[in-house]
Amino acid sequence: MNPYALLGAAIVSELLGTTSLKLSEGFSRPLPSLGVVVGYGLAFYLVSLTLEDLPIGVVYGTWAALGIVGVAAIGIVVFDEPIDLPGAVGILLIIIGVYCVNVLSEMAAH
Repeated sequence: MNPYALLGAAIVSELLGTTSLKLSEGFSRPLPSLGVVVGYGLAFYLVSLTLEDLPIGVVYGTWAALGIVGVAAIGIVVFDEPIDLPGAVGILLIIIGVYCVNVLSEMAAH
């Protein structure tokens, strides 16, 4: 399977796990707590598969960066968390960094 598709699935799984973490209210709610375990467990499994084909720096950097962007977006849209101009610029810079590492750089396997 395409390692970038696996990495994308890992990021989605992490986002589900992190959103569930917020909804678990300190692990006091069983269903969201289960979502944390399943989401993070699947995310780590998929990242491990991705590491068979891509360099660890590219995988972890992309996973962490897009996780940050995704969680920030979920916070803004789902939980009505505020964002200001410096925050938006920072998120844009993270996206630009991921693009540079994965598309422009020779670090990633093309």
